[in-house]
Amino acid sequence: MQAPEFWYQPPGLCAALLSPLGALYAAGTARRLRGGPRARIGAPVICVGNINVGGTGKTPTVIALAKRLARRGGHAHAVTRGFGGSLQGPVQVDPMRHKATETGDEPLLLAAVLPTWVARDRAAGAAAAVRAGARVILLDDGFQNPALAHDLSLVVVDAVRGFGNGRVIPAGPLREPVAMGLARADLLLSIGPDAAQEAFEQTWGAQVTVPRLKGNLVPLPTGLPPAGAPVLAFAGIGHPGKFFAMLKELGVNLVWAEALSDHQPLTEPLMTRLRARARALGAQLVTTQKDAVRLPPRFRALVVTIPVRLRLDDIAPLDAALDGVLSA
Repeated sequence: MQAPEFWYQPPGLCAALLSPLGALYAAGTARRLRGGPRARIGAPVICVGNINVGGTGKTPTVIALAKRLARRGGHAHAVTRGFGGSLQGPVQVDPMRHKATETGDEPLLLAAVLPTWVARDRAAGAAAAVRAGARVILLDDGFQNPALAHDLSLVVVDAVRGFGNGRVIPAGPLREPVAMGLARADLLLSIGPDAAQEAFEQTWGAQVTVPRLKGNLVPLPTGLPPAGAPVLAFAGIGHPGKFFAMLKELGVNLVWAEALSDHQPLTEPLMTRLRARARALGAQLVTTQKDAVRLPPRFRALVVTIPVRLRLDDIAPLDAALDGVLSA
């Protein structure tokens, strides 16, 4: 399902009516986080999480962190719940053997870059990774999960959407109040273009109580159709509109944009429909790297994938934080 539009508008009647349920949700999160002692598993844990539901850029952030750690000799393994997958784990993801229906889509993306484990029990997954040689655990999501002690907590937010209307589910897009989440964080990373970063600062800057990093997702436009050639793009990510806007910024002739639900299965009937529409428009099918891992095999050669990488404005604060984790 797509997020309700009122989540990203000034608080109105719907948000007000649902706020009591949001207060109950926030209280439940706080109670869960007050659980027993968090596990230590013999390696530092860096949590990459968010306060919002939906996509904020955690997966590219984990990949960027893994590369920074590798330069410091910090051999990292990723541990993730594997949202949308059937495997309980702990199991190490094998991109050549596993499917998105088993692991979820993000773990397949991560496993192409660093050893990745799917585990509903995060502590068990982290322990398995350490036994397999991990020197650092990159916990993809899990900021609201009390299983593991975190040596560094990095909260990621989409600078374009910010924290929405500032309300907790179902009144807004937050898993917990901003102040409550940032009180446990060490760093905040806002991802988006310069204009969005400025707007985020104006709206939320006063509530940001931790050092803030700024970054942007930079597309690697390999294989894009020639300039002017029509494109039909589809995306089942947290905010499909960001992908479509990025294509337009690249000068793509976007003749059709199909917004799907986050993690939506790319079934044969759906892809057959999209392919038929693309043919009628004389357009090339284009999607995100995250969506591409869910494509049925016979459609993979027909769809152009646009990967992205995280670029930080100032890498020094992050490097200093990573050095602190590795030297502890």
